[in-house]
Amino acid sequence: MEFSIDFGSRKIVYTLLYSKRKTLGITVNPDMRIVVKAPENSSTDLIATKVKKRAAWIIKQQNFFLTFHPKLNDKKYISGESHFYLGKQYRIEVIEDKKNEVSYKGRYIQIKTKNKSNVEKLLNDWYRIKAKEKFEEIATPLIEKFKKYNVEPTGIFIQGMKTRWGSCTPKGKIILNPELIKTPKGCIEYVIIHELCHLVHHSHNQKFFDLQVKECPLWERWKKKLEQFG
Repeated sequence: MEFSIDFGSRKIVYTLLYSKRKTLGITVNPDMRIVVKAPENSSTDLIATKVKKRAAWIIKQQNFFLTFHPKLNDKKYISGESHFYLGKQYRIEVIEDKKNEVSYKGRYIQIKTKNKSNVEKLLNDWYRIKAKEKFEEIATPLIEKFKKYNVEPTGIFIQGMKTRWGSCTPKGKIILNPELIKTPKGCIEYVIIHELCHLVHHSHNQKFFDLQVKECPLWERWKKKLEQFG
């Protein structure tokens, strides 16, 4: 069952589940969904009141997860259009050529192609190649660092995700969005550390956040940076 409350100008929609428990529990999922588990026979009015008391915390959690939701890409793939690589802005230069090739020189990402309709695919393929190379390079020392907690991921994988910058599977596989290659190195480190922390603490409890602060003291700075990229 879905219910909602108003908190200032914001509407908080939550799914209500009844169970054999003594206290009310509120969970904010990475996909921004709010699940409220309440003791059987609890009144919906009482539940709404308790949800409203936790509204500020709920919004804080949603804003946190929003950091891991890449923005929609509305970039064009023509000469002069700006694109990012490792946090730096480059203009793309499309050149008709007998071969397909992407490279960056100075402040330009140069795309040579036989057919200009292939520019987007060529650039995205180049980003994926660079993502695989750079993510492994950045992750290696961080993984070594986390071995002191007796954890190690089964691997670093790249996968396009519409709503996440990164994720960690129950079996320890860390998945990173190739779009991350457009962000500064500090942002990439932050996302990797965030997922490595999940190998130690699976949920976003206080111990998880304490560990994240310890291993990435400037995480809030990089979190804000991430919000600027799509």
